[in-house]
Amino acid sequence: MAVLVDRNSRIITQGITGKTGLFHSIQCRDYGSKIVGGVTPGRGGTTVEGFPVWNSCYEAVEKEGANVSMLFVPPPAAGDA
Repeated sequence: MAVLVDRNSRIITQGITGKTGLFHSIQCRDYGSKIVGGVTPGRGGTTVEGFPVWNSCYEAVEKEGANVSMLFVPPPAAGDA
C-alpha cells in the first residue's frame, strides 16, 4: 500500500467551521500534521482557531499549496465538496 500522507503533506479541512471538522483539525495539528487551513463556502477570509478559511479548495491550493484534503461535511453535500 502506498503512503498517501507524509510529513510534507499540506492538508486542508473541508468543513473546518463545523464541530467535527474543527475538532479533528485541532487534533491533527497537535499530533504534528501540517494543517494549512480549511474550506467552508461563504466563510472565506475568516479564521477559526488560528486556521485560515477559504471559500473553495481552488483558493486553498493557490494560496497555501494544499495537496491533501480531509472531508467533514454532511453526506448530502459530500459530492459537491
